[in-house]
Amino acid sequence: MIQINKKSPEHLPSKNELQSYIAFLYQHLEQYGDEKVDIEKALNYALAKHGKPGGFLLIAKRDAEDIAGIVVILDTQMDGFIPEHILVYIATDHALRGQGIGKALIEEAIKETSGSIALHVEAQNPAMKLYEKLGFENKYLEMRLKK
Repeated sequence: MIQINKKSPEHLPSKNELQSYIAFLYQHLEQYGDEKVDIEKALNYALAKHGKPGGFLLIAKRDAEDIAGIVVILDTQMDGFIPEHILVYIATDHALRGQGIGKALIEEAIKETSGSIALHVEAQNPAMKLYEKLGFENKYLEMRLKK
């Protein structure tokens, strides 16, 4: 049975928990992930560290110890013209994929937020079908200038 717990600026994880979340995301995001230092920045943002707006993490566990999945939501403090929230990471344990954990995490994230949620997904990512089933739509083409 999967249990989902919320970590937020009001319910901060311990340093050891935070490091385990970083390691989990780094491992299970696979080719769609980022470096550990960038994952840590996103988690610190979600936890309102260093003056950031905050957000929250949802941690799915099979039991008290084993992480089954994580979603990271950032608050933008925008309204209307830019979504109020960004789903920046979602990952499930690769051995548990296809069991509804990602869907449960996204559904819980939708319940926990008010306003719009944006996410970025690569065109070849098979998770795109799940996002569409849950009501996400491809509204814009993103363009980036990397310096």
